[in-house]
Amino acid sequence: MTTSPASTSPAAPDVFAKVRGHERAAILAAAREADVLPYFRTLTSPALPVVRMEGAERIMLGSNNYLGLTGDERVMQGARDALETYGTGLTGSRLLNGTIPLHLELEEEIAAWMGTEDAIVFTTGHQANVGTLGTILTVGDTVIADSGDHASILDGCLLSRAKLRPFRHNRLDKLEKALQRSATDGGGVLVVVDGVFSMEGDIAPLPRIVELCRHYGARLMVDEAHGAGVLGARGAGASELYGVEEHVDLRMGTFSKSLASCGGFVVGSRDVIEYLRISSRAFLFTASAVPAAVGAALAALRVLRSADGPALLQAVLDNARHLRDGLEALGYAVVAPQTVGGDIAAPGVVDGTIVTPIVPVLVGDDWKAALLWKALYDGGVFVNTALHPAVPPGGALLRTSVMATHDTAVLDRALDVFAAVKRDFEAEHGPLPGPGAHGAAAG
Repeated sequence: MTTSPASTSPAAPDVFAKVRGHERAAILAAAREADVLPYFRTLTSPALPVVRMEGAERIMLGSNNYLGLTGDERVMQGARDALETYGTGLTGSRLLNGTIPLHLELEEEIAAWMGTEDAIVFTTGHQANVGTLGTILTVGDTVIADSGDHASILDGCLLSRAKLRPFRHNRLDKLEKALQRSATDGGGVLVVVDGVFSMEGDIAPLPRIVELCRHYGARLMVDEAHGAGVLGARGAGASELYGVEEHVDLRMGTFSKSLASCGGFVVGSRDVIEYLRISSRAFLFTASAVPAAVGAALAALRVLRSADGPALLQAVLDNARHLRDGLEALGYAVVAPQTVGGDIAAPGVVDGTIVTPIVPVLVGDDWKAALLWKALYDGGVFVNTALHPAVPPGGALLRTSVMATHDTAVLDRALDVFAAVKRDFEAEHGPLPGPGAHGAAAG
């Protein structure tokens, strides 16, 4: 039970005051009352293409399980073997008693997969970004970040106390201005971008970013959380897709998406990774991941690097294009396929374009987005909802995402639900944004 603290200073403000009557309290209460709150819904089955949520089967179009490996018997066996061998937990940090042979194997195989000298595994993906940026950067340095970057990147930048120069999402003219201005800041300069951005699903224009970084003498870090296990012939991410791996100084990735587990990693030169091992507080002072998570991630990586990997990469990207095209045909506002260049040969590239597994549907109004989400949910389809401030004002969207293990029949069932929901929704609430609106909103 929470009690009010004793105080000898009646004028002292209550630090808990901010939790009462905040700006979103009323709309949150209304959403709960109308049962249209799209968050904290309870999943009661494995994270498969069709799941059970709150008493009903629903097509899962809101997962980052891009390769569908959470249900793969080889991955589950990897988790079981680790559990049986090392128990339920390691009860200590990697520095002390929390390193097991699976960690060393995983780091070695990640470095080989990514084509780098070394790799370091963190307990979570959030800690991988925070622990790297908060260690590599310091007072006097400058960090330049895309406004669409992961929240964990911003957290790491703020922790570092380096000078932060954000630039508007994918506006390379703004990036160049930030690089020019950073020349007078006096310290080292690091540019940090997502390889695939988590809300829009678009890919950073890495070839030009690499050129700018090299021209202005800046280092480059790419967050491949949504690109690793998705893009490129090896599934090594956007850096591999564009052929710029050797020019990217650090790459980060997670296990909680394509690699069907939980955790994060950073790859780069041996000296930088070794410095993180002995200096990163997020690494040194966090308990090691449970063995089952490490075993599952290692098994998933081995599946991806096996002969089965290319087919999984092709399947998830084919499914993404099928869903995107189907939603556009129904009149929804979805992003266009992204042009990556006609000389790139990789899974999912068709006529020089690609569609990532993240397919956002622009709605615009926050309340309409919540109502549309609920209609889809009641119709048997689960998607994610992104509202301001996660997206710009007026930019509310439904974030759909696919897995390699979705089949066409299931995706077509989902599209049938989208069609019925759109018809009924527009009859009651007016038209939704149509094709082309996404690009206009982004501009």
